[in-house]
Amino acid sequence: MPRDVLNVFGEEIYEQSIYRYVAPTSQACHGGDFPCCRRGASIAADFARTSCMMMRMAPPLRLHIPQRLAASLLFACLLVARGESHARPLTLQGYMQMRGPPADERIAYGQAPAQFLEYFRPSGRGPFPVVVIIHGGCWLHEFGGLRQVASMAREFARKGFAVYSIEYRGIDQAGGGYPGTYDDIASALDSISKLQKRDDLDLGRIVGVGHSAGAQLILWAAGRNRMPNDSPLFDAHPVMLHAVIGLGALPDLGNRPAIQNACGIAPEALYGGSQRADALRDTSPAAMLPLDTHRIVLINGSLDTVSPPEAVTGFSKAAKQRGNTVKVIEVPAASHYDEVSTSSPVWHPLLQAVQDSASE
Repeated sequence: MPRDVLNVFGEEIYEQSIYRYVAPTSQACHGGDFPCCRRGASIAADFARTSCMMMRMAPPLRLHIPQRLAASLLFACLLVARGESHARPLTLQGYMQMRGPPADERIAYGQAPAQFLEYFRPSGRGPFPVVVIIHGGCWLHEFGGLRQVASMAREFARKGFAVYSIEYRGIDQAGGGYPGTYDDIASALDSISKLQKRDDLDLGRIVGVGHSAGAQLILWAAGRNRMPNDSPLFDAHPVMLHAVIGLGALPDLGNRPAIQNACGIAPEALYGGSQRADALRDTSPAAMLPLDTHRIVLINGSLDTVSPPEAVTGFSKAAKQRGNTVKVIEVPAASHYDEVSTSSPVWHPLLQAVQDSASE
């Protein structure tokens, strides 16, 4: 997809007047036969057709509909017009059926069955920038997650990144929860750093990518320098992440309704319960600001009902106030599960964010 379309609909549209982008599509749709909507039987086509119909009811540049809805409609219309329509927004059922390509290697970082990395090897000569992926699944093993991010991992490797996808113990597994799940992430990152010579890694360019629960964990990993000294998770020399990217992030464990609504779990399992003093200071990214990373990117689909775009608003504002560089991207017509699909509208802005972060 052309970069100008991504900029308009992935990054800038909510900071500028939508009317600036209505005119070309509006004029095409005023022809009467909906030329921008001729292709596709997917929901993208339905969105596009609706968009054209709404534009026919109003003169160009005088469309009065909510910004987020308008953005989604126009985005879908342009996708169809350019021959790039995609399937209906991915559902949980579709997500559970996802299965990406196998990794090149499985590397254990502990003794438990869930303590391993999947390594996707890049071609060419290093040193290679690194992408670390932490899958989601509501911190629960039952929802999987590793196989769903495998396609994404392979595509990053094809772009020249050494990719390590972390499996870890969920709160529904022995040893998972607090502090075990966090210990797993820390141990996995330590294992990656020890592969520097073997895999010819540039450890100064590690980009962390996490989805949903995995976004909380990758943001946590970037805040380990803020860990209280008396925390069982304290590490005097944590692996540093050059940038972190949260897809459909749940960054505030103190927001009990958000965690329960998203996953149906009690957040106490993730921070050790209310009996611990300052329990959020070593677990919740929102309580660990500023994060020790050069860049934070937060990407949400506009149709994400697990972690709606507004779920990261407070965290983004607080992180900026504490000195972090934060970029927020909302992708129209994308669901929570589209955020890990390489065939969804999220893939292009995600890939661009990873490449930009590694090149800074």
